[in-house]
Formats: sequence, C-alpha cells, structure tokens
Amino acid sequence: MKVLVAPLDWGLGHATRCVPVVREFLNQGADVELAVVRSNAGLLRGIFPELRQRLAPSYNIVYPKHGYNMGLWLVKNGAHLRAVMNYEHRFAEEMVDRYDYDVLVSDNRFGFYSSGARSVYMTHQRRIAFPRMLSAFEPLGMLWHASVMKHFDEVWVPDLPDYPGYAGSLSHVPKSPVPVKFVGALSRFDGANLKTGKPCTKYTFVAVVSGVEPARTRFEMVLREALAKIPGRHAIILGKPSAGVNHVSERNLDIFTHLPDAEFADVVKNAQWVVSRGGYSTVMDMAFLGAKCIFVPTPGQYEQIILSRDLAREGFAATIDESDFSTKTLLAVISEKGNVALPKPGDNDLLKNAVSRIMPHC
Repeated sequence: MKVLVAPLDWGLGHATRCVPVVREFLNQGADVELAVVRSNAGLLRGIFPELRQRLAPSYNIVYPKHGYNMGLWLVKNGAHLRAVMNYEHRFAEEMVDRYDYDVLVSDNRFGFYSSGARSVYMTHQRRIAFPRMLSAFEPLGMLWHASVMKHFDEVWVPDLPDYPGYAGSLSHVPKSPVPVKFVGALSRFDGANLKTGKPCTKYTFVAVVSGVEPARTRFEMVLREALAKIPGRHAIILGKPSAGVNHVSERNLDIFTHLPDAEFADVVKNAQWVVSRGGYSTVMDMAFLGAKCIFVPTPGQYEQIILSRDLAREGFAATIDESDFSTKTLLAVISEKGNVALPKPGDNDLLKNAVSRIMPHC
C-alpha cells in the first residue's frame, strides 16, 4: 500500500503530529512518502531521512500584526485561500495519477483529497472557534468546515474519544458528514528514541517559540526580555530547523535555533517550567514529556485562547495573555499555579486500529 502524508504549513505543529501517523503506517508495512513545503521539509527529513518528499503547494500564511484583525484578515484573504485549496486539489489528483498512491492523509490541508485514493482528513478542530464578538458566525464556520470534510472518506481526530479529552468542545462535535475516528493524542515523541546519553542542564524556564510571522518573532522578543530579569539559567528554543542546530549564550539565557527530538525532550523534561504557545500539537507534545506548562496563546488565534483557558480551568496548565506577559506576571503565575500538570497519555491503540482498518480498503 502506498501512502502520501501532507501536513499543513501553518507553523510546524501539523508536521510534528503527523510523525506518529507516518510511523504507524510504516510499522504496518505501508510505503510512505511525504508532501512537504520548504518550511517543514527540513524537520521531516531529519526524522525520516529515508522517505521521499514531494514539494506541495504552500498556504503562505502571514498573520496580521495585531491579533484583533485576524477575522478581517481571513475575509480579505479568502480568495487567496480558495485559490490554494483549488491548486492543492489539482496537485493531489496529479500525485495519485502519476505515482499510484492508495491513501492520502491530509493534516488540515483542505483541498488535499483525490477521487482515485482513499482520502483521510485529520483535524482536532471540528468546531472552528470564534471570538465572543463574532460568535454568531460560528455555525457558519462549522458548516464551511463540514463542506470541506465531505470531500474526504473519513476524518481522524487526534484526541481521546471521551469528553473532554485534550481539545474539549473543539474536537467533540456530535455530527459529521463522513465517518469520524478518534486516534488518540499524537506526538512525535511517542515511540521515538529519546536517549541522548549526555548530561542535561537543569533550567528554571524553557521557552519554546513556534508559529508564523510576525507573531513568532514578537514572542521571542518578549521572552528574552522577561527571562533575562529572572535569576537562574533559562533556555529559549527558537524552533527553526532550517537554521540547523546552533547555540549561543546571552547573559543567563541559552538560545538554541533548533534541537533534535532527543535533546529537545531532555531539555523540556529537566525544566521546572515550560513557556510556549498554546497550539494543540504543543499541548500533546508537552503532555507526553510531562511538562509543567505556561501557555501564551498567539493573539488572534482564538483556538489557542480556548485551549489554554480550558486547560487552565481544569488545573492542567497555566496561561498568560501575550499583552500581559512580563517578568512580574510570569513569577506571579508560578507562585499561584505550582501544582499544574497535564494528564499523560496512555498507550495509543486508537491510531494503530485506525491504520489497520484502512489497509483492507486499499
């Protein structure tokens, strides 16, 4: 069976959560290839150097400077998104015709399906969250997403089937136009060899920078300013695999352009606290690594705001709005929320079963 896996290029989270999906298909004997863009090709090549990569269309998402403009930005760029969706659908059909793929797995790539292959759409956000001032439009968003999902043969949800799981009301939605399978929490650290054999520095704070510009650079700058004023040793991981593995020290900060998975896991496990965006893939990674987390949602990404708020409400993590982020608020949060802990996922047979059920169809 020949499989093509295509993650969305909206930050690296979609690529990292595809890693266990690729591993499971390989474990069950499938021939797997990857549809990549330049921003995620390096990360996936580092994990799967033996797998062939196909260059896919890019969505080229750039966030507005101010988060509150995101709704207007999406309306303004709707024609661009539709054009990319149409182009990537033609690309998917061409890939199947030319290379005889049996299965396409699309992580939130809306147009990546084909009439000639079994097409799987993976998303945790079956409900597209809207800010309170635009909540009247949320049903329209769900209808639009359902219209996307109906082009696929099935939907895989990276979450636990029992509510609330990790994504709560975002993933647990009663109706779907196609069959839905919950495939458990997905993390690139699940099943990976995480032993480095090297001693690891014990940091007070480890900050993980992720997302797309200009929000990612702005986050990096506020982290540098806040952490430099806190006694102790701290690390910032910039999440730039294309820049290679480089390290510089500035005052009390160790700054890494990128870390291989085993070293990343070591640094996170040896940190007292991890500060990161509230993206869903990051939540699942941190749960696997047992991190104590402070989530700082990307302004304008209401999904991250809801996830962070709900996890904080359950006592699983702490959260700070970026507009309020400072040395003072960071120290106040760790003083108040010292016992937070994400629930650790158990063994994931849900993904294994989803893959094994799809094999006979091909």
